[in-house]
Amino acid sequence: MTRRAHQEVTVPVAPAGDLAFSPLYDARMRWPVLRARWQVAIRDALQNRIGLPLEQGLLRWWCGELPGVSALERWGLPRRAMEESLGESLVLHVDPRQLIRSTDWRGYSHGLRPASSAFIWDGEWDQRRGDLRFGSRYRFISDLDQHRDDLARTERFGQYMTSLHSGRPWSSHQQGVLLDSKERILMYLRVYLGFLDHMAASGFDASRGKDELGVAVNREGRLLKINRGLHRLAMAQRLGLPSVPVSVKAVHREWWQKTVGDAKGQRALETVRNALQDCVPESQRGALDPMEWPDQFEWPSRFSSKLW
Repeated sequence: MTRRAHQEVTVPVAPAGDLAFSPLYDARMRWPVLRARWQVAIRDALQNRIGLPLEQGLLRWWCGELPGVSALERWGLPRRAMEESLGESLVLHVDPRQLIRSTDWRGYSHGLRPASSAFIWDGEWDQRRGDLRFGSRYRFISDLDQHRDDLARTERFGQYMTSLHSGRPWSSHQQGVLLDSKERILMYLRVYLGFLDHMAASGFDASRGKDELGVAVNREGRLLKINRGLHRLAMAQRLGLPSVPVSVKAVHREWWQKTVGDAKGQRALETVRNALQDCVPESQRGALDPMEWPDQFEWPSRFSSKLW
């Protein structure tokens, strides 16, 4: 077995890693990567063996409209059990270039943020919106595409080189990479460019990547992007793909109440299933946006990547 083949066998896959990053693996990342994998494995085991069965039991209680269901609904209903129950109705197909508004947690107290384990979210979170067209992920992907013939001209290359020269090379235990040389930085950028080119040639692959493209339904019944899958969404936006699948992870309580009224249990679930199909991406600014966004923006022509 060659040295390279042996390395490929022994490289530990990071929690958010991709085999495309394996050439960037460094032995110094072994323990951080293994520690991250153990943490994820323990978390998933607890959720699957304890958390999910408990949530399923609570949702069955609520669906049976038994005493105490109002309190359970006020808490927000268990998200994972709701996802299991609502199934494919939570998956919507949208034009990625219309999905431009995201939740923006900057300056929003952690104590006011909704619990990620709840399906119904209270609060003003949906009034604080970011604009993905001006976000770091879209800027990163566009920069790669524009400078694909000389990635050393990209903004991200300059940032990584600055970290390298300061003696603190960028690393990620989630991806399992260490960028401690100019060559590694360029290789890392080429991996992302390869992801973009693969999407241009083969379309959006929902199975690629660790997380789904999550969204939340705001009080008006429109979709806001939440964290996870932002690089893949930025690629789809850059290319101008006609449609991508997104998964509803939460809904605002005001929308829930307007939608289901006094219905409980299976009647409420069926109403939500039907209503979700009418949810479309939010296009407007929020009343509490933490910053002003430019008024003008122009998408490149669809499939205008320099690959073509």
